[in-house]
Amino acid sequence: MPAAPVKAAKRALDAAGLSIDKIDVIKSHNPFVVNDIVFARETGVDPKKMNNFGCSLVFGHPQGPTGMRLIIEMIEELAMRGGGNGLFHGCAAGDTAMSLVISVQDKRNQNGSKS
Repeated sequence: MPAAPVKAAKRALDAAGLSIDKIDVIKSHNPFVVNDIVFARETGVDPKKMNNFGCSLVFGHPQGPTGMRLIIEMIEELAMRGGGNGLFHGCAAGDTAMSLVISVQDKRNQNGSKS
């Protein structure tokens, strides 16, 4: 099960035409911490840069509501940063997983000015 989110994330990144180094925020549905450890090892991501405001280990396990909460939190974090790319990944029963890439653009910064 810990490897399934890695494969799903790679497929989502490929579909978005992005590499992991172009991702600014990473959120994961991780019912077991080993999932994030495997993800970090397989992708080269610093695990300390994932799940900045908590993860599903804190919020509870049901995939649907937990995943939606984490996706909304990821969008909010990207907006606070002034935009960027986010990656959500999560495991489901057994060896299945899903992943989603979201880009947020802060229209206030389109002309290069910070306001």
